[in-house]
Amino acid sequence: MPSWAELPIGQVVRLDADPDAVALALDPLPDDAPAVVTYFAAGERSVADLAASVLRELDKAAIALFPAWLPGAEGIEGPSGVNVAAVQALALRRASVTGHFGPFLAELARRALTGAPSALAPEVRAAGLVRVLADSFGRARLAVLVRVPDGLGAAAREVLVAGCEWLAHRGRAGVWLAGAPLHDDRVRTIATPLPANPLPAAAVGAREAVPVPGTADRAPAVAYPPVAGRPHPGSASERALEAALSARAWAGGRAWNQTYRPGPLAVPIRVDLLWERERCVVEINGPDHRAPAKFAADRQRDVLLQLDGYAVLRFPDAQVMTDMDTVVRQIGQFLRNRRRAEG
Repeated sequence: MPSWAELPIGQVVRLDADPDAVALALDPLPDDAPAVVTYFAAGERSVADLAASVLRELDKAAIALFPAWLPGAEGIEGPSGVNVAAVQALALRRASVTGHFGPFLAELARRALTGAPSALAPEVRAAGLVRVLADSFGRARLAVLVRVPDGLGAAAREVLVAGCEWLAHRGRAGVWLAGAPLHDDRVRTIATPLPANPLPAAAVGAREAVPVPGTADRAPAVAYPPVAGRPHPGSASERALEAALSARAWAGGRAWNQTYRPGPLAVPIRVDLLWERERCVVEINGPDHRAPAKFAADRQRDVLLQLDGYAVLRFPDAQVMTDMDTVVRQIGQFLRNRRRAEG
């Protein structure tokens, strides 16, 4: 079985594994894996539509992750002329020593502050966005895990494969398909480097439903990992909780999106929010945590953390967004009780 590092880049392949198992195995990213973002395909009608959709979503992710891919731009916010000039200068300087395409990186830095659309060609954007997203996670390569929905007709499957080939070749990204079968001779199936037991037994074979085109499905979207030390930029609830905690003196010592290893041979665990000294973990659960695979994996993670002395406080993201006072009060009460117990 290959390692994550051996999975091909610049090609379209199909993974021989359940997409939920793959997603769990990639959270947190294994040390040998490329950066991985997940694209939820939605049956686009043409290759041009698919390319435009993928680029739009990758672009949103890159801008949300700013300044992870532009060292030195931390704290530069707002579309003032001085700020725009500063980030463009940083981008051109970084491009000169890293091999990034300077005009692309400077434009992306400017747009991260101003929200303006890109004026560059799709091919330029594809290559630039792939490299920027890989940089955001400290990786040299990027793979796009494409979740294939059930119910695609022959024409939609043809569009999906052709669009993925365009992204792989123009962006030099790995494109890994998972989900519904495609029955396309152009796409070879490869072994997936999953742990021996990637899912708890209760979750094996269980899958979260992927929207079917033509139903009340959501727009195509990209999911991507968090950057260690920051709330996930794609999570409104994490960002709102951090804003609330930043005003509380007792909340000091917190760290967002940390990787924790229960033992030297154990599979690492990524936790949303950690107070290490108080051995307190806070998890914010979106709707995806109700899917059987993720629900079972959450319970397994909780047990491992609890056996190592951690308390795990879980809050639905809807509660964080609508009843922040209660969430903050409960976290604060737990931390104060732990600190008193420690003397």
